[in-house]
Amino acid sequence: MSVLPPNMADFDTIYELDEEDERVVSEEHLVRYCPEPVIMRGAGHITVFGLSNKFDTEFPSVLTGKVAPEEFKTSISRVNACLKKNLPVNVKWLLCGCLCCCCTVGFSLWPVICLNKRANRSIQKLLEWENNRLYHKLGLHWKLSKRKCESSNMMEYVILIEFLPKYPIFRPD
Repeated sequence: MSVLPPNMADFDTIYELDEEDERVVSEEHLVRYCPEPVIMRGAGHITVFGLSNKFDTEFPSVLTGKVAPEEFKTSISRVNACLKKNLPVNVKWLLCGCLCCCCTVGFSLWPVICLNKRANRSIQKLLEWENNRLYHKLGLHWKLSKRKCESSNMMEYVILIEFLPKYPIFRPD
């Protein structure tokens, strides 16, 4: 006489899943059902080559339950501190380069371009450090992305906060 209910009789039996079995979740399915990324546009009054001098520290409501508002504000404050350190130097070199542009046939703008690339790389490294420290564990990925402005054909840098897809743990290797 069996003590187990009939549905528990096959409890330890291993079944093979076919590729067309509907229980197998594909990567396209996971990406399709991820929420739209959050776009943090620059909120400063100075923009040099598409990079604004600060980002707004206001907590987006989409991230409620994903990350603490204090952590979000701390991360944005770190990005703003990096911008505050790098952008005034870029503006000074841009003004100097524009004044000397006619005499140097445009070569005086090269320092500004190099300093802007350096500022972009430092922000990208900072965001990667933040991702490794906290956000990948929470299922988020922050990155600096170049987007077209909504109001004009110009390009701007935005912070893109993407939601990482959740992989089911019951999926076989």
